[in-house]
Amino acid sequence: MPDLALLNDGIYRGFFDLSGTPIRVTLDVTIQGNRISHIEILEHISSPIGRRAESIINYVIAKQSLDIDVIGGATASSKAILKAIEEALDGNLLQ
Repeated sequence: MPDLALLNDGIYRGFFDLSGTPIRVTLDVTIQGNRISHIEILEHISSPIGRRAESIINYVIAKQSLDIDVIGGATASSKAILKAIEEALDGNLLQ
């Protein structure tokens, strides 16, 4: 995960398409005061069970880390969401 101390406050967009599956995630990550303050999932294409993975964003915000256990039964979607967050924090500043 990129160093949050190096990121300017703002909203960063991330996208991840899990190759070979129909799973796709687009999300925005809000940075305030060198912390992840909010994550909004804009699009999450997956199976109904995969939607359970969306709760992983609460753990990312609480731990301020991407080193999070995946949500059981929704492993692929969990990994896709974490990769989209990582991609956003690689500097895709929207505003």
